[in-house]
Amino acid sequence: MARDARQDRISSLGELLKSRQMNSGGWAYYGSGQESIEATCQCAIALAPGAEANSSAAIKLLLKSQLRDGGWPAFLGDSEGSWTTALALCALNSTGNFAAAGESAACWLDAQRGIEGHWLWRWKFKTIDRSVRFDPDKYGWTWSRGAASWAIPTAFSVVALKQFTACNRGHASEKRVRLGVEMLLDRACVGGGWNAGNSVVYDVPLKPNVEATAIALLALQDEVRSPVILAGVEWLRESAASVQSVESLAWCILSLFVYQEPVRELKDRLAAKLSENLGIVNTAALATAMLALKCGEMIHPFEVLR
Repeated sequence: MARDARQDRISSLGELLKSRQMNSGGWAYYGSGQESIEATCQCAIALAPGAEANSSAAIKLLLKSQLRDGGWPAFLGDSEGSWTTALALCALNSTGNFAAAGESAACWLDAQRGIEGHWLWRWKFKTIDRSVRFDPDKYGWTWSRGAASWAIPTAFSVVALKQFTACNRGHASEKRVRLGVEMLLDRACVGGGWNAGNSVVYDVPLKPNVEATAIALLALQDEVRSPVILAGVEWLRESAASVQSVESLAWCILSLFVYQEPVRELKDRLAAKLSENLGIVNTAALATAMLALKCGEMIHPFEVLR
């Protein structure tokens, strides 16, 4: 596909996202009356370079919806912080200097941990519950408070903290980032890549998942290229050729790009898929697809510099 055709697709995506923006400045996933923080963050990042009015309205909503403890809820109006705090911090990192809100978010992330972070649960996983195989001393972040660590929220949290603290990382953030990185490396699947959570259950190796692998690799992009990371990149590169989902393909592009893998053919395939079912794709996926198509033409919103 020619560059002009991809640019036309990017422009049409931008117009569609603008048409879906709610009066509050945020976005719902699709056809809902409740703003999704995930969709709002992704749209704000995707539109920021060329549509200041739209993105700034979204940023105002994000700043207004930040909870007193520094976290963000999954949906506007919810009262408890969630994994979207990491995505909101990435949005602030990408779109401007919001030091006070970012500092509160970083402190919230520093304090969060999966249930493995509690000594009683670590004891349980080490002595009683042998159905899963992982090191409970290495824990990450959860989708919501009071749950176990999962790959995707852990990866987004690592990216957000690495970006926000790049020039001045305190002890708490450094320790928390290292634990998150160690958790991801510990829970990689046997043949490469990452599953949503654990790699082995009841002695059965689990298959990796495309989005979990792509996002985990984004968190590890500035780490030493260990065999675990190289195996993940190889698995993702090979798997991307058969990915059918718009959102999964977009995350493949965003991740493989930072590992200097060729993504032109993947971008062409993504643009073609969008032309087939543009109207039925959820808003967060559309925004992620727009970011993937613009990959290499704007500052990568999830890039972590070495």
